[in-house]
Amino acid sequence: AAALHPSVKAALIDVPFLTHFRRAVEITGKDPYQELVRFLSTRRDSADQVFRTLSYFDGLNFAARGQVPALYSVALMDDICPPSTVFAAYNHWQGPKEISVWPWNGHEGGGGFQSEEQLRYLHKLLSEV
Repeated sequence: AAALHPSVKAALIDVPFLTHFRRAVEITGKDPYQELVRFLSTRRDSADQVFRTLSYFDGLNFAARGQVPALYSVALMDDICPPSTVFAAYNHWQGPKEISVWPWNGHEGGGGFQSEEQLRYLHKLLSEV
C-alpha cells in the first residue's frame, strides 16, 4: 500500500506476507501456500493461470513501485514468510531502503526490538527533513 499512495512518506515493512508466491510455494510446507499446492496437485494445467492471478496482489509487484524510504525486516527462521521471498520484495523496492535481519527468529520477526529499530529509523528520517 505504501507504494501506491502519493502522500506516504515512509514504509515500515515487517516480514512481508504474500510476496513472491511461486517461490514460497516451492519452499515452505505452511499454509496458505500449501493450499495452492493442494489445489494445483489436482489441477496441474492451471498453474500459469493461478500464478498470473496471484500476481495482481503479490507484494513483490507492489514493491517494484515503491519510491519512499523503507525499512524492511526479515526473520531467517520464518517458515510463513520465507526469507527469500522477503529479500525478493526488498530487492524490488525502488526507493531508499534498509533491512533489519533477525537470524534467530521465526514469523514474530524482531518483535519489540524491531519496533525500536522503526522508531530510530523514523526519527533519523524525519530529522533530515
